[in-house]
Amino acid sequence: MCLVMYDVEPLKPSNTGWLIADVIADTHAFGWSRTAVDPGLLAVLEDPQWQPYIVFPGEFVEPQRVVSDVQVELHKRPLFILLDATWTEARKMFRKSPYLERFPVLSLAPEQLSRYRLRRSKRDDHFCTAEVAALCLELAGDDRAAQALDAYLDVFTTHYLAAKFQLPLDEQDAAHQALVPFLE
Repeated sequence: MCLVMYDVEPLKPSNTGWLIADVIADTHAFGWSRTAVDPGLLAVLEDPQWQPYIVFPGEFVEPQRVVSDVQVELHKRPLFILLDATWTEARKMFRKSPYLERFPVLSLAPEQLSRYRLRRSKRDDHFCTAEVAALCLELAGDDRAAQALDAYLDVFTTHYLAAKFQLPLDEQDAAHQALVPFLE
């Protein structure tokens, strides 16, 4: 995973990008700037072990760039570039990052709606960063990591909402129990 984070997004308590790094060892994170590109980000994008895919809705991209599946090759692993931002910010980042224009755009078409309850989009088909990462992991054939990330997101959401509304926390609830197999 490669997180490209907008401004103060990683500092928001409802941000889910850091969950990805907790589950996926090969996670890279970089701040985004309209005027300067982090040299570390460019180095990761150039690394021959990766086949980068920028994850973004295909409806906003030229059709020839859009893919709906990933090619898992022998010598290249998929690198999912996730724009960690609000929807409005992500569109801006996508348009104003010419160094990403050469990569295929992975357009996800999930059958489920977002379960994210900490910040709401006007559309139910907009997902939080951790949900997008889990969908990408499924496409790459890493079902265990996808399930672990989904379970971790559910526990994170439970803890966040309990703290926000000063509710008691039940660490034996379904969300916590679903995470247990991934902690062993």
